[in-house]
Amino acid sequence: MRNKPRPHIIIVIFALLATAMAWGQDNDKILNRQYADLKKIHFGFSVGMNFQDLKITNNGYITPDGESWWADVPAHSPGFCVNVMADLRLGKHFNLRCAPGMFFGNKVVQYRNSLGDPDGSGPVEHWKQSQNLKSTYVVVPIDLKISSLRYHNMRPYVTTGVMPIFSVGKERNDQLKLKSTDVMLTVGLGCDFYLPYFKLCPEVKFCFGLRNMLQRNRPDLQDNPELKRFTDSVDKLQDNMVVVTFYFE
Repeated sequence: MRNKPRPHIIIVIFALLATAMAWGQDNDKILNRQYADLKKIHFGFSVGMNFQDLKITNNGYITPDGESWWADVPAHSPGFCVNVMADLRLGKHFNLRCAPGMFFGNKVVQYRNSLGDPDGSGPVEHWKQSQNLKSTYVVVPIDLKISSLRYHNMRPYVTTGVMPIFSVGKERNDQLKLKSTDVMLTVGLGCDFYLPYFKLCPEVKFCFGLRNMLQRNRPDLQDNPELKRFTDSVDKLQDNMVVVTFYFE
């Protein structure tokens, strides 16, 4: 498995850190929205980016004509997400947050064929095909938000939770087909910045899928062995995702 370049994710995370440092150096003498955290329930919305990935387990299947195909997602492609949010105060440091919304993105899967070298010097890998798995997800993330004490106009926090996802995109009969539902475990970190009229909360969340998303039953490919060999070569597909979000509360 080759290392995946993550320039988009690294740039966005550094942008978040720079934003936090800039707000942390703001005027500390004026406390904005002093009673915002005492509300039992409050609402908001968010916009952000998602970077989707697939953890692929190949099985080394060899086709009748001697080919061995391997699948991988070599790089992340950025997508867009938008959510609405409801927040329930559980205590001084704990909040329960639900933020249903929609994620738009894609994953590019590349397939390589390992061919034996007749001279005995080892296999030669050739990239042969690729597949763009476009996704439109309805998501219902439910998070426990654990906040530190407020320091002037900022308050760091961490989150943990679950995120059911439902695919509403059009099904295509390509090499690999994914199931339409999944449940992801999530962990994240962010910071509340108290502005005069609202809170701005940049957050980075890491999401790990629990289901095997491979649609193995493919009657549509029974008469198409050229495509079915890719499904036969994979044992498991698991969703992974990094989500960078800006909440406005």
